Amino acid sequence: MSIPRERPPFVADERTQLVGWLDTQRAIALWKCEGLSQDDTYRPVLPDSPLMTVAGLLSHLRWTEHCWFEVLFLGRSPEGNPQFDESVEDADMRVESVPLARLVAEYEAQCRLSNEIIAAHSLDDVGKHPDFRSAQASLRWMLIHMVEETARHAGHLDTIRELLDGTKGYY
Repeated sequence: MSIPRERPPFVADERTQLVGWLDTQRAIALWKCEGLSQDDTYRPVLPDSPLMTVAGLLSHLRWTEHCWFEVLFLGRSPEGNPQFDESVEDADMRVESVPLARLVAEYEAQCRLSNEIIAAHSLDDVGKHPDFRSAQASLRWMLIHMVEETARHAGHLDTIRELLDGTKGYY
């Protein structure tokens, strides 16, 4: 899945624009991983945030997509998603031995699945998981939240990448 780094059309329906902005931020996050050495993938650049690495953030983004669209919206089991493991803080960011290529492939696959879920439902539909308060949100709310979440971490990735090897750029 090669997500183009393009903004959505200036004039389009709400779904096209929302998914377009999310795809743009996803593509920027993936772009920040291109050409990165395996060592730099796991190198922390913030002394007080050792898990804030390219690998950790990419894994976090993958599992956050799973959380919001599969678990909270569709009502599927949270089993397997490390974000729900309360015994390990930030478990979704602990991926020291996972190759970057695998993290990228898993994130791309999760994004494809999220887009399929979004396409199959009304933006007014609400989540179905009975055990989590956040599941009461509409798909529209979840989609806007994921644009915000992904953009926030794309910014983190931009800063981390520049600190690692000087690579910078927005598009």
